[in-house]
Amino acid sequence: MQFTGTKTYVAPEDLTVAVNAAITLERPLLVKGEPGTGKTELARQVAESLGLPMLEWHIKSTTRAQQGLYEYDAVSRLRDSQLGDDRVNDVANYIKRGKLWEAFDAPERVVLLIDEIDKADIEFPNDLLQELDKMEFFVYETGETVKARQRPIVIITSNNEKELPDAFLRRCFFHYIRFPDMETMKQIVEVHHPGIKEALLTTALTQFYTVREQQGLKKKPSTSEVLDWLKLLLAEDLDPADLKMDPKSALPKLHGALLKNEQDVHLFERLAFMARRG
Repeated sequence: MQFTGTKTYVAPEDLTVAVNAAITLERPLLVKGEPGTGKTELARQVAESLGLPMLEWHIKSTTRAQQGLYEYDAVSRLRDSQLGDDRVNDVANYIKRGKLWEAFDAPERVVLLIDEIDKADIEFPNDLLQELDKMEFFVYETGETVKARQRPIVIITSNNEKELPDAFLRRCFFHYIRFPDMETMKQIVEVHHPGIKEALLTTALTQFYTVREQQGLKKKPSTSEVLDWLKLLLAEDLDPADLKMDPKSALPKLHGALLKNEQDVHLFERLAFMARRG
C-alpha cells in the first residue's frame, strides 16, 4: 500500500515518503504548513489513491476529544424515562458514535482526517494519546471496549496556531509542507488550468512570488489563492502585457484574489508612493 500522488494532486517526493513512512510505522501523520498548501486535500487524495473510504473530523475551538469517541445523551434518556419509553432499557440507544469509533468499527481500513487540531484546547491532543496509540477505548456506560478492526490511516493537520504537546508529537510522524517553488507551482496550475499559455503563466507567477516575498506582508497569498487569481485572469482573457502593475499602487491586476486585508493593500500603495517620491 503505497501513496504516489494522484492526477489531481501534485505530491513532491518528500511528501510521498512521509505518507508511506507513517503508513509503514502505523503512526498518525502530522502535517503542518501554511494555510492553503493542501494539507486537508492530502488526506482526501491519499484515500483516493489507495482506494479507501475516508472519514473527516473537523476540529473547532469548542471541540472536545470525547466527541471523537462517543457522546452519551443523558438528557434524552431522562426525558424518555419520564414518558415511559421502552428505549430507556438499553443505554446504547443514547450513545452517539464519534469519528474515531466509526473508523475503528469500519469493516475495512479507512483514512481518518483530524483537521486543524491546533484549533482546540491545548489538552485536546493529550486526551487522544492512548486511543491513537493503542487503537482502543472503553465505553463506561455500556462496559464495552471498542477496538479497531483494522488500524486506520490517521492524518492530522495543523496550521501552527499553537504548540502541540511533546507527548503527542512523539507518537506522530511529522511532515512540514513547504510552499511550492515556481516549477512545482507550474505543475499544480497545469492540473487545475490545463493548457494555460506559458508566457501568461510565467508572468503571473513571477508577480505572485514578488507579492509573496514582500517584507511586511501580514498574510501571504497561498496556493489556493493563486489558483483563484489565475482563473480570473483566464476568464478576463488577459495576456502578459495586460498584467503590468499599476504604478500608482504597485498592485497586480485583480489583486483582491491575492491580498485579503486592507493593511497589505495599503502596504503596496505606500511602497508605490515612496518609489514615486524617490
